[in-house]
Formats: sequence, C-alpha cells, structure tokens
Amino acid sequence: MAADSAKTLQRSALVVATTASFLTPFLGSAVIVALPIIGVELAMSPVQLSWVTTAFVLASAVCLVPFGRAADLVGRKRVFLAGMLLFSAASLACGLAWNGAALIAFRAVQGAGGAMIFGTGLAILTTVYPPAARGRAIGLNSAAVYLGLSVGPFVGGILTRLWGWQSVFFVSVPLGLVAAAVAARGLQGEWKGSAGGRFDAVGSAIYAGALLATMLGLSSLPQARGFGLVAAGGLALVVFIGWERRVASPVLDVALLAGNAVFARSNLAALINYSATYAVTFLLSLYLQYVRGLDPSRAGVVLVTQSVVMATVSPFAGRLSDRVEPRIVASIGMMLTVAGLAWLVFLQAATPLGAIVAALVVLGAGFGLFSSPNTNAVMSAVARNQFGIASATLGTMRLLGQMVSMGLAAAVIAWYVGDAAITPGLHGRFIASLRMAFLISAVGCVVGVFVSLTRGDVRPGTAGGRREP
Repeated sequence: MAADSAKTLQRSALVVATTASFLTPFLGSAVIVALPIIGVELAMSPVQLSWVTTAFVLASAVCLVPFGRAADLVGRKRVFLAGMLLFSAASLACGLAWNGAALIAFRAVQGAGGAMIFGTGLAILTTVYPPAARGRAIGLNSAAVYLGLSVGPFVGGILTRLWGWQSVFFVSVPLGLVAAAVAARGLQGEWKGSAGGRFDAVGSAIYAGALLATMLGLSSLPQARGFGLVAAGGLALVVFIGWERRVASPVLDVALLAGNAVFARSNLAALINYSATYAVTFLLSLYLQYVRGLDPSRAGVVLVTQSVVMATVSPFAGRLSDRVEPRIVASIGMMLTVAGLAWLVFLQAATPLGAIVAALVVLGAGFGLFSSPNTNAVMSAVARNQFGIASATLGTMRLLGQMVSMGLAAAVIAWYVGDAAITPGLHGRFIASLRMAFLISAVGCVVGVFVSLTRGDVRPGTAGGRREP
C-alpha cells in the first residue's frame, strides 16, 4: 500500500512538473510568432511589442528569487499551486486584453505566476523521487522544456492564423488548470526548505527597483531619461549587493559569487549567452512577417529550427561534459553562437530563407553545446547543500540575460526606427537595426568565450577533460 501511494505521488509530481516545464516555454515561443498580428490589431509599435515579452521576463526575474525563498518558508506545493492558478488567470486575461497597455500589464502578472512555478515544480519532483529514479524523472522534465520551445512557434503560428492571437493565450488556461488540479489532489503533504530565517523584503525591493529601472531605461534610449534610468538601475544594483552582504538571511547569496571563481564565471557566461541570444527569435519573427511577408504559421516553421537543433544537441552535450571539462564544451558552443550571430549581421531584405535557417541551425547547435555543460559546471562547483542556491542563482542569470536581450533589442530598434510602426518605407532602417543588434550580441559573445574558457576546471586533477591517474 505504501509503495502504491509513493508511486501515485511520483506520477502526480511528474505530471505537475512536466506540464509546468512545457507550458511556460511553449507560451513564450508561441507569443513571439503572434507579435506582428498583435501589433496590427492593438496598434502597437515594435518597441511596445517588445514589452509583451519583456514584461513577462522582467516580472519573472524580479519574483524568482523572492518566491523561491518564500517557498522555503511556507511550502513549495503551496507556492506552486498559487502560481499555477495565477498563471492561468493571467493567461485568460491576456486573451481578453483590449489594448496594448492591458496586455503588457497582464503579461507581467503572468510572469509573476511563472516565477512561482519555475523552481518549485522541479524541487517537488526531485524531492519525491528516490536518487535511483531521479535522473529519469529530471530527464523527462527537461524534455518537456525543449518540447515547449520546439512546438511553440509552429503551434502558435497555426493558432494565430486560424483563430487569432488570443487563442495562443486561451490554450494555456486548461493546461494550467489541469496541473493545478493534479497538484491539489495528487500531491499529498508539503515540502519546505531549511527552517528558520526571515524573508528579506528590503533586499527584494531594491532588487526589483534595480531591474525595473534598467529595463525602462534601455527601452527609453537614446533619450536622456533612458540614460538616467540605466544609471539609476546600476546604482541600485550596487546598493543591493552591499545590502545582501550584510543581511543575515539574504534573498540572493552574493558571497557565493564572490568566493567561487568557477561558479561566478559560469553564471556570468550564462548571463552573456542569454543576453546575446534570447531576442533573436523576436527580431527574426518581426523580420519574417514585416519584411518578408510570411504568415505566422510559415514564420513559425522557420523559427522552430533553432529549438529543434538545441533539443537534439543538448542531451549529447550534457553527456559529453561528464567526460570532457564542461568549460571546453560550453566554450565551443559559445564560439558557434558567435558564428551564428555574425552570419545574421549580413541580413538583407532578400536574404534566402535557407541562409536564415542555416544561421538558426548554427545558433541552436551553439546554445545546445553551451547550456547543459554550463549548467553542469555551475552545479559541480558547489557543495551538495548549496544545490538550491546554485540553481536559483543560475535561473536568475537566465532571466536577467533574457531581460537584457529584449532591452537591447528594444533600444536598438528605437534608435533606428523610433516608436513608429514598421511600414515598407521603414524596412531599410528596421533591417539596419536588426543587423546592429546582432553585431552587438556577437561582440558580447566573444567576451563570453573568454569568460567561459578562463573559468577553471570543475574536476581537480584533470587534464584535457580526462582524469589523471
């Protein structure tokens, strides 16, 4: 009886975690394909459209670490259930949005719900599965992430073409409610992290203010207000680091970043990589539909290339990093990312679609080679009792990188095009903005290659990735 109860709990946890892991990347990639149609129907400029994605990422970045800490204090199941219900309600509200401002606001709420389910679902899954079966469960959970990324552009394009952009959000509601129902009925008991400690409300507020000011500043460039907000965000970040060093129960353990070179540089490499690559799909979606005239479903078929290649390469790269030093594999991946971005620097209005697909293949291979080994390096650089902190820190770097990437894209488009809609007369300036964004990202990745190569080995006593006798 006890064995049957344990298996039921494990199955419920697997359904809950994999549904959550599929849902958020699926919706994010599907929405990107729908953005040009959203822009037409809600009269939104490309800079405003960038905020449909940025609002979600920014809210997630602001809330991820505080909600992770809250889950340790009040229980992971409770936070997960509340987050899934909030995510589902916000999805419905997004589909009912009557203008661009409402859609952006609801996306921010959705991002907060997403932050509540990002870490808690995987934490619950890890808790209920024994070590001997844990790898398989986590593998299925990772596969759900890649499946969401892979099918999102294609399914989102079809939904947008047949039933409008609203259907992209509506389809997420039943999936979220199913996950919430399974969590409520199937997950018996509650799981908390380390007992004791207080919630760092002051640090969380400073952190949120720093991110918000930085993102608002990036989207306001080249106006003077934009430079002022970016400077204010940087100053707030310095204050945040100083505060976290002094507080007894910090919301983010910055001491771990300062005292562990491999851990710190691996996280920095992740930040650079996501900053360079996350907005590529957004930019190419606008290009394919505004400039090339593709409908959402055809644009989705082109864009899905990167995710499919990434999903194919990533498991192989993870296994390879068990035998070869992760910094070597990850650095090769970053080099491929530089090549893919450099390829897109030469984008023109008449660039063959085959060339764009080829660039996406290179980018997908680069990210696939980078992601798993870099995660391996992060987790291998800390003690077992620091796995939770390490995972939350890496998740924060991912979201910060995504936020910076979208902010950079918005800033460059605003610099070249302003706040105007993309009409045929502006295609030349719009393409010039894309090329500049890809160039800046490629240069950033060159720096990332250096950071990745110089992080140090995670396995003492190795040479060229092989253990010394």
